[in-house]
Amino acid sequence: MPSIKRIHLIIHGIVQGVNFRFSTRQKALSLGLKGWVRNKKDGSVEAVAEGSEEAISEFIKWCNIGPEMANVTKVQIKEVTASSMLGKFSIEF
Repeated sequence: MPSIKRIHLIIHGIVQGVNFRFSTRQKALSLGLKGWVRNKKDGSVEAVAEGSEEAISEFIKWCNIGPEMANVTKVQIKEVTASSMLGKFSIEF
């Protein structure tokens, strides 16, 4: 059985008002990840994703670029304990 990994991301740059959350959700769903994404008051985007190591790796690569209109300047990544308590990847408000 593949090992399950969970990450917590804070994505900085021009990441709000550019379809970042919607695109992040689409990418996560295409990779079979569980979790959520939301805007933060400081202008960054926060995400938690859980899935296979391979899918998480692809997701991190994607988050460093984001959708076409985004300009990602920094991605903070913290690995956290996986719990299998996350549902289908969603946009939180």
